[in-house]
Amino acid sequence: MKAMILAAGRGERMRPLTDHRPKPLLEAGGKPLIVWHIERLRDAGFRELVINHAHLGHLLETALGDGSAFGVRIAWSAEAVALETAGGIRQALPLLGDAPFVVVNGDVFCDADFGALRAAAEALAAGEDLAHLLLVPNPDHHPTGDFGLVNGRVHAEGEPRLTFAGLGAYRPALFAGLAAGERAALGPLLRAAMAAGRVAGARHDGCWVDVGTPQRLAELDARLRAAAAPRPQTVVDSPVDPA
Repeated sequence: MKAMILAAGRGERMRPLTDHRPKPLLEAGGKPLIVWHIERLRDAGFRELVINHAHLGHLLETALGDGSAFGVRIAWSAEAVALETAGGIRQALPLLGDAPFVVVNGDVFCDADFGALRAAAEALAAGEDLAHLLLVPNPDHHPTGDFGLVNGRVHAEGEPRLTFAGLGAYRPALFAGLAAGERAALGPLLRAAMAAGRVAGARHDGCWVDVGTPQRLAELDARLRAAAAPRPQTVVDSPVDPA
């Protein structure tokens, strides 16, 4: 099974950090955001990855190469101009193949179980659903959420209202109506599939950060470094033998 990392965004809100570096190469916890994804996907059994790029994309290719340093194989999907989420996925379909695949936004951090997402993609092949989305509790900067989740089904409306995490599994058929090279957002395609009752989903209550501003990047960096720091050990004195 293949997975795609979306890395073509300009990262306007992250400027000036993204003036000379693509957003997925910004570091948190001592490594680029995109490397966290690559390693987690690899550990979940994904060995073939597709990564799209536009803004400063050559720097991504230079940094990551063919993926062999990370134990994966990377195929690159270059876009002359960013095609948005659905357009970028459609452009990469010849690299992704005919089977369901997993897609991860390159500008989020998430400790989700990628193995479970892989299983969700495998389930798509055996059913009628077109997509499986991972949803998270609404962050302060997006309090109204995106979609409703009820009994494992995702709806355009309804409660509880949650935020799309930018992680999902898809069947290629979801993008069949798009032409290669066409700019297209993912939302309209998902809402049409929801109206047909063909979108499943799950809730993730672990760590998830939309790294959309320099402040959020700094907060994530501090959080990851604190978690990785060695904890001081308590020294217990040995009892003294009175003899």
